[in-house]
Amino acid sequence: MLSVSNLTRHYRSPAGEQLTVLENVTFDIPAGETFSIVGPSGSGKTTLLGLCAGLDRASGGSVVLNEIRLDSLSEDERAEVRNRHVGFVFQSFQLIPTLTALENVMVPMELRGDSLAETVAREWLEKVGLGKRLDHYPAQLSGGEQQRVCIARAFSTSPQILFADEPTGNLDAENATGIVDLIFDLNRNAGTTLVLVTHDLELAARTQRILRLKGGRVEALTQPG
Repeated sequence: MLSVSNLTRHYRSPAGEQLTVLENVTFDIPAGETFSIVGPSGSGKTTLLGLCAGLDRASGGSVVLNEIRLDSLSEDERAEVRNRHVGFVFQSFQLIPTLTALENVMVPMELRGDSLAETVAREWLEKVGLGKRLDHYPAQLSGGEQQRVCIARAFSTSPQILFADEPTGNLDAENATGIVDLIFDLNRNAGTTLVLVTHDLELAARTQRILRLKGGRVEALTQPG
């Protein structure tokens, strides 16, 4: 499902100095696997996730997502791949404040021209426990409820792979536990590949494999337990 080979990302500092955020990162994730990326702040976790999802372009190496090589695509082509194959759950909920919960979930399906967008959005909001909150705007929802809207939106397009970047980072412990259980339950039922970025080692231990980053390099690739 995802093949990363010798992935490298450089940036230029304001002073013109080259900064290496990722260097020669290589791993493969088969379809249906749950996979976590852990490491200290500044280790390159979120940068790696963005490259794997086609949100950014690497300085070197390659990313193949669902047999599609991303580094050879234009920005518009990568956006099309994301819309067709990828779901996202972020730490910052990234809901559109002027749209209701129902409308937020419908957005990616409407971009695909799905005539059943509203029906499917209603079904997913029911699955995440928000069937009675369809017409509420983000500001009228708690943090946990907003993240549930994000999860419904992510799964509504039946993605082959779901990227979750610190999905519980803005939630209290009780809401965090509920959100994690929900993601894993829905993911298991849908058979989606899950790639999770987290600083929470207990959460990472729930995945089948853990990639540890340090200083932009792979420190270890292990199986929990």
